[in-house]
Formats: sequence, structure tokens, C-alpha cells
Amino acid sequence: MDMDKRPPADGGDGCLVGVIRIPVKIVAVLVVLPVRVVWELLVAAGRAAYRHVLGPLYVHVLQPLLRALGWLLTTLLKLVFVWPWVGLWRYVLVPVGQGLAWVCRGLYEQVLAPAGRILGTYVLYPLGAALAWIGRGGMRYLLAPLAKGVTWIGWVLGMSLFVWPWVALWRYVLAPVGRGIAWLAAAVYRYVLTPVGHGLVWLAGAVFRYLLRPVGLGLVWLVVAAYRYLLRPVGLGVAWLAAGLYRYVLTPVGQVLVWAWGVAGRIVAALWRGLKWISWVLVGWPASRVYRHVLTPVGHAVREVWRTGRAAVREARATVRRALFGTPPVEPARSRARTLGSTTAADAAPADEISLPRRQG
Repeated sequence: MDMDKRPPADGGDGCLVGVIRIPVKIVAVLVVLPVRVVWELLVAAGRAAYRHVLGPLYVHVLQPLLRALGWLLTTLLKLVFVWPWVGLWRYVLVPVGQGLAWVCRGLYEQVLAPAGRILGTYVLYPLGAALAWIGRGGMRYLLAPLAKGVTWIGWVLGMSLFVWPWVALWRYVLAPVGRGIAWLAAAVYRYVLTPVGHGLVWLAGAVFRYLLRPVGLGLVWLVVAAYRYLLRPVGLGVAWLAAGLYRYVLTPVGQVLVWAWGVAGRIVAALWRGLKWISWVLVGWPASRVYRHVLTPVGHAVREVWRTGRAAVREARATVRRALFGTPPVEPARSRARTLGSTTAADAAPADEISLPRRQG
């Protein structure tokens, strides 16, 4: 982002913008650029650490360890809180409950049910019939007249205690007193409260007309004058000052900071590409050349030497055995499991072995 190539707004930025822009650029280059470089380096280091250290550590160490701990914790919880109760329920409570149910069912069927039938048939039913006959006779010839007399006495007492006194109190005391209080209240309302209310209304109107209305109009005029001649000019001045500060100070400073941030990003990217190129030139390319032109041929040569030496040792062992025992050498299972020309395991299709007698024949 090249800010110097942008067309000037309103006929140029002015000397004030130029004076502010140069120091801000210097500060941005001296402060923002190092911070951006350090930030990019920290981000690259963090990504490399996560990719090559933290990720493999979590995948190959922490995750299996956490899985093992979870399995162990689950097993311990089952061993402590699940399996004992399951065993108690399955092998103790269920058989005991079944046995108790069988005993209770047999006790009810063989003892309680026959005893209840005998007791109800020969004791309770005749006793209930006798009590019902006695109750019917007593209700008809004794309790009915007694209940009527008690009812009449209760009615007389209830009327004497709870009805007639209250009726007399209302008729001869409360009603006359209520009528007198109503007449007194009407007189007080007509000859006292009504004139006092009219006087209070007249007084409130006079206070509003000759005191509150002038004072309110004066306050409104004072507020309008304060807004017109004080608050509005001050607000316009503050708004003009804020607009000038935003236009001639904050906007150039923000543009310079954005430009410095972009320049810092480009510089950091260029430095990173240079470091990658230098690392490849100084380390990667020489290492690849050494691996391709030195280590690979040396490894191939060492492998051929090793194969040749192993074949020579096998031939010498076969010759010694033939000279000592006069029988063809029998190779062990490990030698038969692999061929001389490859390291393929025994389950793969082995190639034809080259033995010393076959060569001599």
C-alpha cells in the first residue's frame, strides 16, 4: 500500500499533515517493524513446536496414557460400585426374596386364608347381625325421641345466644347511631368541606397564575438562551475541533500505521523467504547432495560387502562340514527361511537357494 501515490484530498494535505506523517513513519519503522518481525518468528516457532513436538507427544504418549487411565478408572469404579451390588442382587437378594415370597404365599394360602374364612363365617358375621338388631331397636325407641328433644333445646339456645341479641343490637343501637353519624357527615361536608375546597381551588389557581407560570416561563427562556448562546456555540466548537483532529491527525496516523504494518509484513515475508533460501543453500542442498552422492553409494557398497561376506562364510561352513562329516550340509531353519539374494521372510515365496554342492555339480 503506497500512501504517497494517493491523490490529495481537498487540494492537498497541508503542512500540518506532512509534519505529523514523517515522525509517525519513523516511529512505525523503528517500533512496529521489530514487533512484527518478533511476532512472525514466534508464530513460526510455535507452529514448528506444535507440529514436531507437541502433536507427536500428545498422539503417541498422552493419548495412550489417558486411554489407559480411563480404562483403569472405569474398571476400578465397576469393581467398587457396580460388581459388588450386582453380585449382591443376583446371588443374595433375589434368592432370598424368592424364598420369602414362597414362604409368604404358602403361609397365606395354607394358614391365613382358611383362618379368615372360618373367623368371618362363624364369629364376625353372627356378631355383626346381633349388633345390627340391637342398634335398630335402640335407634327407634330411645335415640330418636332423645335426638328430637336435643334439637329443640339447641334451636332455642342458639336463637337466644346468637340471633336475638344481635337483632336487638342492630335495631335499637347501631341503626340510630349510624343515622346520626350520616347526618353529621352530610352537614360537615356541606357547611365545612365544600367552602374549604373552593378556597383551596382558588388559592391553587392564583399560585399557578401569579407564581408558578411566570417562574416556569423564566426558566424556559433561560434554558433556551443558554442553549442558543452557550451550549450550541460550545458544541459546534467541540465538533469542529474533533473533526479537525480526526481529519488532520488521526486519519494520517492511522494511514501511516496501516502502511507500516503492510511494509513490515512484506519485509518479514522477504526475510523469511531469504532465511529459507539460505537454510536450503547452507544445509538442505549440501545434505541432499551428500546423501545422494556419498551416503547412498557407501550404503550400497556396504550392503554388497555384507552379502558377499555372508555368502563366503556360509560356503566355508559348508566346506568344513563336508570335510569333517562327509555329508551334505543341512542349513538351519533360519537360513532356509531367507534367501541369499533378499531379506524376505519365510511366509513369502522364497527364491531358489544357491548351495555349494549345486555350484560344484
